[in-house]
Amino acid sequence: MAHTKAGGSTRQKGNRHGKRLGVKIFGGQKVISGNIIMRQKGTNVHAGTGVRVGHDFTLYAVKAGLVKFFVRQGRRFVSVV
Repeated sequence: MAHTKAGGSTRQKGNRHGKRLGVKIFGGQKVISGNIIMRQKGTNVHAGTGVRVGHDFTLYAVKAGLVKFFVRQGRRFVSVV
């Protein structure tokens, strides 16, 4: 008679690789056009001036300058100034 509990779907999944999400260039750092500022799932941080959103919600710079994070009306934004 087996004494091991039945292996459900949660017991069968192995360890998964991280998705490498998060901030890549922090506030106050220099960027050039095309640099990825942040990778995210959904719009946790919104695009301000000088920043665009990719199809996978990646935030990237469209002009050169300094990265600035700020909050406006309860939403987090990132811009390039």
